[in-house]
Amino acid sequence: MSVLSAPRAQPLAGRAPAIDAPRRAIVGVPVAALTHDQALALIERAFEQKRHLRLAYCNAHLANLAATDPALRAVLAGFLILPDGIGVDIASRLLHGAPFPANLNGTDFTPALLRARREPLRVMLLGGKPGVAERAAARLRAEHPRHDFAVLGHGYFPAQDEPALLARLEEARPDLLLVAFGNPRQEQWITGKLDARHCSVAAGIGAFFDFLAGEVARAPRWIRRLRLEWLYRLWLEPGRLWRRYVVGNPIFLLRVLRQRLTGRNPA
Repeated sequence: MSVLSAPRAQPLAGRAPAIDAPRRAIVGVPVAALTHDQALALIERAFEQKRHLRLAYCNAHLANLAATDPALRAVLAGFLILPDGIGVDIASRLLHGAPFPANLNGTDFTPALLRARREPLRVMLLGGKPGVAERAAARLRAEHPRHDFAVLGHGYFPAQDEPALLARLEEARPDLLLVAFGNPRQEQWITGKLDARHCSVAAGIGAFFDFLAGEVARAPRWIRRLRLEWLYRLWLEPGRLWRRYVVGNPIFLLRVLRQRLTGRNPA
């Protein structure tokens, strides 16, 4: 029997619990100020206690989306939000006097979480173009053989298929569900559709499957060390990403400066 099909205790359904972590307001988004090990320990507790935890990663793009969308800010308030990228680090320096303790982007933190977990995890993947999650799962199996990986579906399922998808998820009830719909759809879907019946940890992980499957190339390590991966992605996909970075990054910095000057989270 695979780990994913093993029986387990039925948890109580309900809302995600309050996040027990220090948080810093970045343009209206409460981003957790945690070290790498502290973040791992918090998520480990969710696995051990089989409680429902919603996990998101905040970069300048997500902060921009939330700045003008009160409903999205309300959604994000129920997540453990980890800092992703140099933009939110600059914002933390300007607004709170110090950078975040660690850059915890989902593409690097998710494999670190899998490496750190000694006990086998049951992991399901949902999202990406058809076939991408399957290739991502194959790579995850090769790199993290003690865990069990299964694909729930791609990210383009029709609305009429959603009830069956959720029923399958509830039956499997994995420890970790990776949702790759992109911002803000993945966070909205996690909040609107999932609770403790479906998984312990539900994480919105953006382009993670695309990187694993080879759909999108990761920046070389030296570029990542310089915190310039966003520039590499812009070079690879200028037509799709120019608005996010060329327009979005200056707007984000202006919002941060306005928050610093007024003391309010700007909209």
